[in-house]
Amino acid sequence: MGTEILWDQESDFQLMKNAQFKRKRLTSFQIIIIGFLSVILTGSVLLMLPVSSNAGRATPFSEALFTATSAACVTGLVVHDTATYWSSFGQAVILLLIQIGGMGVVTIAVALSVISGRKIGLNQRSTMQEAIAAPSVGGIVRLTGFIIRSTIVIEATGAILMLPVFLKERRVGKGIWYAVFHSISAFCNAGFDLMGEKRQYSSLTSYADNYLINMVIIGLIVVGGIGFLTWDDVKCKGIHFGRYRMQSKVILVTTYCLILFPFLFFFFGEFQRPVWEPLS
Repeated sequence: MGTEILWDQESDFQLMKNAQFKRKRLTSFQIIIIGFLSVILTGSVLLMLPVSSNAGRATPFSEALFTATSAACVTGLVVHDTATYWSSFGQAVILLLIQIGGMGVVTIAVALSVISGRKIGLNQRSTMQEAIAAPSVGGIVRLTGFIIRSTIVIEATGAILMLPVFLKERRVGKGIWYAVFHSISAFCNAGFDLMGEKRQYSSLTSYADNYLINMVIIGLIVVGGIGFLTWDDVKCKGIHFGRYRMQSKVILVTTYCLILFPFLFFFFGEFQRPVWEPLS
């Protein structure tokens, strides 16, 4: 009898311990939020360092935090011109934040785990599912590998296509850096650029007549904007649009409409107007 009581007490204690552990375990949503905050704060600290600015002096925390947040959340807002204020190190930090923000903190973490050979547990798979809004946990590791490979191939292709244009204006090292930076920035829909060396905050206006740069940037923005799951549908189901997920159908149709109708509006409503000479 005494043994049974001790056994019951031990079982109850174990159940309470398990319940307490479950309560303490972070949810997928909390992990994603903490991951983003950690990346932003780390980026802010790095951007505050004197080595991150061209002037060689420390950047105020508020300005570094704003820039890091904008880069990680691929917003494109800046308080300093990226090309003239930040050093090569600072630009590299911004580009890394853009890449992590564009692909997702959880995607990067899972990819690093796969590369290092670590086993991906159910909790990590569930977090990944939440992060990219996947329909199920099954196939998450395969999808992560597909995302990483596709991102590298697309960004590298964009950089190679733009490289001849940038090499005509800059030395080899800087030309390659400009091609890589703008390819990643465009693909992640980040809005950051290094064109301030010509005129601060001028963006790509100096390339308005360069069809190659325009078409590559447009392609990267569109492909990066439609999302990873839509890529997977296109890869697996090809031209069979009816077999796509509803999410992919909505994204593709909406993207098509948002590009076509504004294009027609601007083309016929703005570019056909006569150019008026300013009064002397």
